[in-house]
Amino acid sequence: MEINTLIVDDEPLALDVLETYIQRMPELKLITRCANAFQANEALTSNSIDLMFLDIQMPQLTGIDFIKTLKNPPLVIFTTAFPNYAIEGFELDAVDYLLKPISADRFMKAANKAIEQIKLRQAKQGAEIGPDESEFIFVKADKKYVKVRYDEIIYIEGLKDYVIIKLLTGRVITLQTMKSLEDKLPSKSFKRIHRSYIVNLDKINAIVGNMVDVLENGKSKHLPVGKNYRDDLLDMVQRNKL
Repeated sequence: MEINTLIVDDEPLALDVLETYIQRMPELKLITRCANAFQANEALTSNSIDLMFLDIQMPQLTGIDFIKTLKNPPLVIFTTAFPNYAIEGFELDAVDYLLKPISADRFMKAANKAIEQIKLRQAKQGAEIGPDESEFIFVKADKKYVKVRYDEIIYIEGLKDYVIIKLLTGRVITLQTMKSLEDKLPSKSFKRIHRSYIVNLDKINAIVGNMVDVLENGKSKHLPVGKNYRDDLLDMVQRNKL
C-alpha cells in the first residue's frame, strides 16, 4: 500500500528534512512539495493526496486557514516552530502536531498514526458490509481491538487526539480523531452535535435549547450543541416530530 503524501512549508530546509524522512518509510510516496498554500491547493486539485504535512506559519495564508478552505481535506499532520498552535490544530481533526526541529522518531510516530488511520479507512471501504448495515465496530484500546456494539454507545466525547466512547456499561478510550470515528459510524444512528461530541440518536431523551439530554449511569447528562451543528439537528427533529 502506498500513501500519497504532500509536504507544504515555506522553508526549504524543512522541506528537505521531511522529504528525507518520507523516503525512509516505504508506505509513504511523496507526490510533490509546495512552498505555500496556493501551490498546495493546486497540488490537491491535480493529485489524489492521502496525507499532508502542513506548516502552520506561512506567508499570505497560514496552514490553519488553508485547511478551513478545503471541503474534503486529506489527513493532516501540522508542523510548526510555535507550540501555541497545538490546540487549534487538534480542533481541526489533525492526526498529529509536530514541533520543529522534528526528530526522526517523532516523525515516525506521527506517520505511523496516519498510516493506521488510512488502513482502517481503506478496510472499511473494502468491506462487503457497510457501517449502516453492521451492528458493531472494532476500536483500538489498551493495545488490542475492542468490539463495541452500536446500541451500547450513549455518546462519544473528543479530547485532543483521543476519543472517549461512553457506553451503557462503562467506557472505551481510543487514540484517534473525532472525524475518523465519525466516518466509521452509521449516519442513520449517530450524529455530530458539537466539535467534541457525537451522540447516539436512540439515546436522546430530549433537546432543550442548545443542549441534548441523555441518560448516563442512571442520571441525566446534558451535552452541548454547537452552533455549526444546530440546524442539522433541528432538521432531524422536524422530520421526526408528531
